[in-house]
Amino acid sequence: MKAAIYKQYGPPEVLQLTELEKPTPKKNEILVKIHAATVTSGDVRLRASDFPAIFWLLARCIFGLFKPKNQILGHELAGVVEAAGDQVTKFKVGDHVFGTTTLLKGGSYAEYICLPQQWKTGVVAHKPANLSFQEAAALPIGAMTAMCLFEKANLGANEDVLIYGASGSVGSYAIQLAVDKGNEVTAVCSGKNADMVKHLGAKHVIDYKMASYCDVKGKFDIVFDAVGKTSKSEAKKVLKKGGKFVSVEMMTDEKPCYLQEIKEMAESGKIEPFIDKIFSLDEIVKAHTHVDSGRKRGNLVIV
Repeated sequence: MKAAIYKQYGPPEVLQLTELEKPTPKKNEILVKIHAATVTSGDVRLRASDFPAIFWLLARCIFGLFKPKNQILGHELAGVVEAAGDQVTKFKVGDHVFGTTTLLKGGSYAEYICLPQQWKTGVVAHKPANLSFQEAAALPIGAMTAMCLFEKANLGANEDVLIYGASGSVGSYAIQLAVDKGNEVTAVCSGKNADMVKHLGAKHVIDYKMASYCDVKGKFDIVFDAVGKTSKSEAKKVLKKGGKFVSVEMMTDEKPCYLQEIKEMAESGKIEPFIDKIFSLDEIVKAHTHVDSGRKRGNLVIV
């Protein structure tokens, strides 16, 4: 099978196309023919070994001290079940699925992958029936991250929510999740992305290149940092008394209940993935280069 691998940390050019043996599913695994994957911030961070200084050594011990332990990146996917182990009960051959590869030995930058039907660190479920493979692949990581962080913030209804970095993957889902619960969203992003975030439901937009959100007159119940580029001390300037600050720098979980809720929201039209660009697996270096540029909006898909 074709796969994109990296044998050392570094720029996008460390990614190389190669041929690998097609995997065989174990008794509790499904073999998925991958129709779409994505390039997430996590993929880019792992490729470049771009970890926060306080976690750098720990991360390198987990993911590979001198070179990557897992040579195939790709944290999310959508595809078709081609084979199933004899202990698999939740899926059958021909099922359309989507999910994550978190802490598995292989990622989704390949034509095939074996996924356990259930494991502690990742999730897989039947794909939303109304979404394409490309759209479904772009849902799990960003949407679950936003959902988990809003759970930490005790998101309710009729609240004022500010989302910093609203035009990225996590931010785009955070807007939709907040609006779905009846909240008013102020999006902080580049002015060129104002139409995008308004389409997703934001009522107000702050162009961070023109003004600091810390200087706005209004106060917010939640400040949601979707890109890890603001701080609690800055957020306090605009938070109401008792307001909450959450950030993608916090620990988040992938739970089957999150993915199921996201699936149902997608099927009912309450949440939609915003896809910036689509690249082929052959263009994986170009895809990573685009994400490295900082110009990605929403999600970037690999087919």
